Amino acid sequence: MSLTGKDVAEIARLLAESQFSSLDLKMGDFKLRIRRDGAGGGGRWVAEEDEPHEDQPQPAGNAGVEPPPSPPPAGSAEHPSAADAGPDAGEVDVPAPLLGNYYAAPRPGEDPFVAVGDRVEPDTVIAIIEVMKLMNSVRAGVSGTVTAVLPENGSAIEKGQPIIRVKVD
Repeated sequence: MSLTGKDVAEIARLLAESQFSSLDLKMGDFKLRIRRDGAGGGGRWVAEEDEPHEDQPQPAGNAGVEPPPSPPPAGSAEHPSAADAGPDAGEVDVPAPLLGNYYAAPRPGEDPFVAVGDRVEPDTVIAIIEVMKLMNSVRAGVSGTVTAVLPENGSAIEKGQPIIRVKVD
């Protein structure tokens, strides 16, 4: 068995969001170790894979794996100045209900669910958050006009992080 680079990056991302500093995975002859390279909560991640190959055995290789960018702190995104300032009077931020990967559209290449200037109602779908391959629709929960779409499409998002800002009716 082997993992793709994308699989290892996703594991590193999940590990970065946890309180753990390393992961050892063994499945038959396949072994994977991911650990923080450095003290404290930062540093880069190092993945070591040890799997016998058909032609010849190979020693475990060190592949430096930079973790994907940490989820942006609340307030950073497409409109950083608007996000940093927080909502104005009469505006509210609609928070992410769970941690995962944020998607602004139903499928790649399609129009986003909402854009600045769009009207939303409480049941309007504003995003999808993917958690462990499950797609979760996120609804606005308020009525009003979208004044900002905050996270970058495809980025990791934390529970409670603002997704959109709405000027409420």
